[in-house]
Amino acid sequence: MKITGIESIVVNAQMRNWVFVKVLTDQDGLYGWGEATLNWKTRAVTGAVEDLAPLLIGRDPRDIAQACRVMQKQSYYRLGIIGMTAISGIEHALWDIAGKALGVPVWRLLGGRVRDKVRLYTHLGLGDMSAVYETFDAGQLTERAQAVLEAGYDALKVVFIPYAGATASPAALRHVERLGRALRDAVGEDTEVMVDFHGRPATVSASLGFIRALEPLAPMFCEEPIQPGDTEGLVQIVAASRSPIATGERLVGVREFADLLQRRAAHILQPDLNHCGGLLEAQKIAAFAEVAQVGIAPHNPNGPLAGIAALHYAVATPNFVIQEAMPGSVPWYHDVVRQPVQREGGFWPVPDLPGFGVEVDEKEAAKHPFQQEVLHAQNALLEDGTVVDW
Repeated sequence: MKITGIESIVVNAQMRNWVFVKVLTDQDGLYGWGEATLNWKTRAVTGAVEDLAPLLIGRDPRDIAQACRVMQKQSYYRLGIIGMTAISGIEHALWDIAGKALGVPVWRLLGGRVRDKVRLYTHLGLGDMSAVYETFDAGQLTERAQAVLEAGYDALKVVFIPYAGATASPAALRHVERLGRALRDAVGEDTEVMVDFHGRPATVSASLGFIRALEPLAPMFCEEPIQPGDTEGLVQIVAASRSPIATGERLVGVREFADLLQRRAAHILQPDLNHCGGLLEAQKIAAFAEVAQVGIAPHNPNGPLAGIAALHYAVATPNFVIQEAMPGSVPWYHDVVRQPVQREGGFWPVPDLPGFGVEVDEKEAAKHPFQQEVLHAQNALLEDGTVVDW
């Protein structure tokens, strides 16, 4: 069996352009689907897929580890988030081919089932991006949280940490505390709530101020309390925080996670399977994390193929905690994919079809061609006009 071609299909989903990757083989009707979505970097990623394709043409698609080594080591330059996202999408498709060729689901190839269902959470607005990133009012917050619960979820994530500089003002801290208390009162004690800081606090002290303000909420975890790359800062936050700390969505490859794990700088890691290098790399990250007694809660605000890949990974990952999913981000989310997995309350069932068990409807996908995504980052300003982290 040989790879004969690698294609990418862009599907505009407002906040993001989904990048679907299709790997073709010389076997009639045998091909694989993956996803390489990276917000605001669509053209760069599709270009990277084209650049990587010649390295794999003629190779056996079932030699997945070898394919990943070729793409990383024979690219010469170190691959950052764009290159590793392209590799991830291609790698997903190779797993899909391998599963289809053997007639088994991908999770079976990843070591087999370690759970009977996969727990999910979603965001305010059930994936609507304006609700996700622009809910700073207590009334809207509780109303949108109730809508998530009414949809059957028992876990949700919020993003209401204000844009911050080196310090957190008393007014900002009180407002975050009020939002946390209102949210907990609205959803009750049985609902898990995660708070995404989005790396907005510029210092450890500012971050810890917000973490302490959230203690009445008792979050499942506080995510990205500072910008990625500051391992020493995370060590200080973990030591001082009463809430679990999560991070990792912007890291790629097991090496970038290694320092965090060696320093015990997080309680939960969030590799994005679209960006970290794919499922094989994510398995290495999970194994390393298990040794360090760290949980895995993969990041995934992307499209339906990314969600399916994450589902198969979760089925086979012992230290998995919970999976992010945004199936309501556009009304036609499931139209572009045939045989989508159906959520059962706050869980996904274990799939049993060969490969990932899904197929892209290319005619439906073509109805949503590339467009410039909606940019929310233009609001990341302080009152005096200083540009800060989104």
